[in-house]
Amino acid sequence: MLKISNLKISVKEKVDILFLENKVKKALKCNKVWDLKILKKSIDARDKTNVFYNFSVAFKVEKEEKYLKLKNVTKHEEIIYQIKEAKPIEKRPIIVGFGPAGMMAGLTLARAKLKPIIFERGYCVEKRQEAINTFWSGGKFDKVSNVQFGEGGAGTFSDGKLTTGIKDKRCSLILQDLVKFGAPSEILYEAKPHIGTDKLVDVVRNIRKEIISLGGEVHFNSQVEDIIVEKGRVCSVVVNQREIECDNLILAIGHSARDTFSMLKERKVEMVQKPFAMGVRIEHKQEMINFAQYGEFSKYLPNADYKLVAHLPNGRSAYTFCMCPGGVVVASNSEEKTVVTNGMSYYKRDKENANSALLIGINPSDFPREEVLAGVLMQRQLEKKAFEVGGGNYFAPAQLVGDFLENNASTSARSITPSYKPGVRFCDIKKVFPEFMNQSFELALYEMEKKIKGFAFSDAVMTAVESRSSSPIRITRGEDFVSTNVKGLYPCGEGCGYAGGIMSACVDGIRCSEALIQNNF
Repeated sequence: MLKISNLKISVKEKVDILFLENKVKKALKCNKVWDLKILKKSIDARDKTNVFYNFSVAFKVEKEEKYLKLKNVTKHEEIIYQIKEAKPIEKRPIIVGFGPAGMMAGLTLARAKLKPIIFERGYCVEKRQEAINTFWSGGKFDKVSNVQFGEGGAGTFSDGKLTTGIKDKRCSLILQDLVKFGAPSEILYEAKPHIGTDKLVDVVRNIRKEIISLGGEVHFNSQVEDIIVEKGRVCSVVVNQREIECDNLILAIGHSARDTFSMLKERKVEMVQKPFAMGVRIEHKQEMINFAQYGEFSKYLPNADYKLVAHLPNGRSAYTFCMCPGGVVVASNSEEKTVVTNGMSYYKRDKENANSALLIGINPSDFPREEVLAGVLMQRQLEKKAFEVGGGNYFAPAQLVGDFLENNASTSARSITPSYKPGVRFCDIKKVFPEFMNQSFELALYEMEKKIKGFAFSDAVMTAVESRSSSPIRITRGEDFVSTNVKGLYPCGEGCGYAGGIMSACVDGIRCSEALIQNNF
């Protein structure tokens, strides 16, 4: 097959395969192409007076060599990535956690015929969804299963964004699998693919069924309370007070398993502090973001997103993260009497507001070096303060951007209605944060206003606290993916410090499984 890149197409066009075939034939000056497939679709909005789609497509044509001299035409080879069958091992491998990393680790080991046993502390996705909806509606908070804990991990109740900065051949396998299990097919070529929470629920359930059909086991309400290490090697785990022997353990616990971090520290598993970030969720009208990004062309395009970075005069960094077009801000705490915010979109991304995390970089130098879990303690401190400032009823503290910049407490919303459930309490959110973060928010708002007109709009809503964007620790591992001081233990995914989103976590889950197979070959 051949590939042609940089096919520029007006956003006003209704694009389908026939349209693209005609476009390719015109570019090649030929009469026939077939088996055309979209490889990449993006929006080029650098010039707001000329916004267009940019396509790359693969196709077949007679006498290929004739066209390779043309601009933007190259050979195309499909990326085929397959999991090899593994040599049998004496004890079935165990995976702790069933988020993106744990799911892909489990799927990889199951396909290799190693029949993994997976323990997830939260509920299956169906029961988990009920518990979350109850809490968001003002009901009781469930500390066992919530937005952080349960089948699918934190990513299931975010947006299912699959954008990633990593270049890894496993990404194509992951996308193909997600489509196989129920994700929309356009994630295979969209430059910024997403699934949507409403569709992710089914995808997650189907991955579980596949693992079980291949001989694996998935156990819910099953928290790994302890890891038994003898002579520098993992030999068993304690799950719900029951000890289970194992030689190979993939630790895919997610960034919110703080009690597990403490247990690992007590077991002297090597870990280090790492940089992370905390901040707020900021909400604007989606219509405003659309116009800022696309100008007059916004009426022809889906809801716009953004990604901003600012290097501040005080030496700090600020950036936006997990931007949710047409989304909502949701309660995402995993502990009682705390407030944590996150963003979420459904597949259609058709809600009134846009929201994003506005984060300030936190460095190990900001807290005591002698306490490896100091970052966790800082997160918890801000989450408890947010609960207190929010009124002590799981409402989130919120403030208008204009009031924040003018040092005035907010009393109500204006033109933008906050979407956070169960609700918000308007106040002075500066009471939640240390001074260096408040100063950084102010600087960041002014800097980001230069990049997106309206970002610092006075009616925009800041909701505190966004504290779970990444893990504040890294459980160290070697080039063989094994813990640096506990043989048989594979630190994996975002919680252990090796990923920063759904795709990178999935990739790390596969890589850890491959390493486990190789190390036991």
